[in-house]
Amino acid sequence: MKLKSILASKTLFNNRTILPIVIWILVLCVGIILQKREGEARLYIDITSPSMRKISIAIPDFKYMGKKNEHPDLRSKLPGIISNDFDLSGYFQPLDKDSFIEGPQSGITDDTIHFKDWSVIGATLLLKGGYSCIGKQLKVEVRLFDVFSGRQVYGKRALGLVEHSRYLMHRLGNDIMLTLAGHSGPFLTKLAFVGTSSGHKEIYISDYDGHNVEQITQHKTITISPRLSPLGDKMIYTSFRNSRTMLFMHDMIKKSVTKISDRKGLNIAAAWKPNGREIALTLTVSGNPDIYLIDLTGKILKRLTKNWGIDVSPAFSPDGNKMAFVSNRSGSPQVYILDLITNRVERLTFEGNYNTSPAWSKLDRIAFASSADGHFDIYTISPDGEGLYRVTHNQGNNEDPCWSPDGRYIAFSSKRTGSNHHIFIANANGQNQRQITFFKGDQLSPSWVQHF
Repeated sequence: MKLKSILASKTLFNNRTILPIVIWILVLCVGIILQKREGEARLYIDITSPSMRKISIAIPDFKYMGKKNEHPDLRSKLPGIISNDFDLSGYFQPLDKDSFIEGPQSGITDDTIHFKDWSVIGATLLLKGGYSCIGKQLKVEVRLFDVFSGRQVYGKRALGLVEHSRYLMHRLGNDIMLTLAGHSGPFLTKLAFVGTSSGHKEIYISDYDGHNVEQITQHKTITISPRLSPLGDKMIYTSFRNSRTMLFMHDMIKKSVTKISDRKGLNIAAAWKPNGREIALTLTVSGNPDIYLIDLTGKILKRLTKNWGIDVSPAFSPDGNKMAFVSNRSGSPQVYILDLITNRVERLTFEGNYNTSPAWSKLDRIAFASSADGHFDIYTISPDGEGLYRVTHNQGNNEDPCWSPDGRYIAFSSKRTGSNHHIFIANANGQNQRQITFFKGDQLSPSWVQHF
């Protein structure tokens, strides 16, 4: 929740400080099913470079390998899903299908592929796939080739339901990323966000790429600040009822809703502690908006801030020993860090006249929204105040940053495409910014979590 609304109601990555991390990816052709040759392929990915060179990959339509031509739409749908995953990852550049020149007799095994057809169009990697259907069951087989050597560097079969084809392809995409980069992609993660398509601010859940949208709340009022728990099994949010703010917890597994805090005044901007058993939020139980720690029953465990200013938007460090928050105690909204062991408070941001919405990543970076000239942009900074990095640049208002569970991506809301806010994701270095929500109204305040 922005500090300005409370005030009204009350009356880079720096290249000098972060060394480039070059991953030598040695893919051994041992223990990977469907592998026919022994060999290796090396790829080089600099995951922190502001101008990382993407790997060109060709992903042609999958071949139907069953007896009946069932679900012909999957020929292009399945590779389309994994192609979009690779594009959103920021590591790969999927090639345009119009450039493909392979013959119709080409198969999905190395002995049926004319690799020169792919090298001449600039492909470094080639992903071939086939599928078959029996009733509601779907079987998919994918093989990844190094075009230069003609060697297969990955292969796997996967089974599932036709209706779960997106999940199946996300799972394979994650596995390929793990093989090539040493870590999984974000393809099985989930986003919660505020949407206004119903005419009210309600909470929605979607896949990380904006698909499979599900409306979670039906309060028909103003519902804001969704925050998914570390395990993704619970979600907290604030809803306005009878001119009051109340904090609710939604059990994502049991589909039940519990009221956590409805104290007089404010019950807003809640955040999970990494242990998943405690919540920080802003309350006005002592008159001034301060941040308190409560348990999952709503019991106050500790008052975390005590200052004449307004303290909001808590965000915990990965180890739970520190908390970033926003306060106007210096005159304008700025981000501060509270050491929960020593109770020492230090100001983090000094540039910009309005800094808000801090989010602390697993990789120990803090993202926040900052306004210096009338509109907001996303920045990141080290917890020690070094390495300020600007993620967005003069493309409308960009607000509400949150990190992917692994800290390699940022989601945020942006108004760059017109009159409404939509959710965008980008690599942590700001590259590869992509819009993922396109539907009616605004989509705001994203929260990112592992698949539950």
